Amino acid sequence: MTAPESFGPIRTCIGCRQRAASSALLRVVAGDDELVVDLRRRLPGRGAWLHPDRACLRLAQRRNAFERALRVRRRLAVAPVAAYLETGD
Repeated sequence: MTAPESFGPIRTCIGCRQRAASSALLRVVAGDDELVVDLRRRLPGRGAWLHPDRACLRLAQRRNAFERALRVRRRLAVAPVAAYLETGD
């Protein structure tokens, strides 16, 4: 067994399903009708973890992983997450 790259909680990316340290992943939560990027990891509610990569975002969208992971029955707009990945802020 190999040692993890960094210490801390391990989470699973909902896009590629790879495990990684939470510090390497982006946390998103469900807003009213859209996903909200939780940079400080403090927003209330269920969170979903995603690599900050467009490929993982596309995989998560194709699999409807956001709705399933966040346990919501409505479609959530992914535009805020895509915009964040574009700007890198």
